Amino acid sequence: MRSLNWTYKHFTALNTQELYTILSLRSEVFVVEQNCVYLDTDKKDLDAWHLCGWLDDVLVAYVRILAPGISYEEASIGRVLTNPAFRKNGYGIELMKVAIEKTLHQLGVQKIKIGAQLYLLNFYSNLGFIQTSEVYMEDGIPHIEMLLEKEIG
Repeated sequence: MRSLNWTYKHFTALNTQELYTILSLRSEVFVVEQNCVYLDTDKKDLDAWHLCGWLDDVLVAYVRILAPGISYEEASIGRVLTNPAFRKNGYGIELMKVAIEKTLHQLGVQKIKIGAQLYLLNFYSNLGFIQTSEVYMEDGIPHIEMLLEKEIG
């Protein structure tokens, strides 16, 4: 597994090529692959930090990080994805570890809340997230809310 080159930028710092690449891959995964018709660009991107893992000029892994009060009372990590061509290589775990670290330290928070697809319960549990809601449907896919609490050290 090659190491990813990480970029972490607020929306206002993204260039047009980066933004196009992010939105294109999100559409490929969340709309086409998951056969889910919804508006991915929900205006939260404008206030988000965008964490990207690159191999050369290929976007391999991505999340957006939101400050408290945008999606939840707590900070949140969302739109978590690994490029389909690079799955099963451990990039998803690496992505989430970097995202958790960035969220805790950059935003100075101790809690991170996520809305996770139910089938990823074990993935997120292994990273320290705890289920905090019953199963609910979002865009035809079963989801749960999960919370991670960490002491800032």
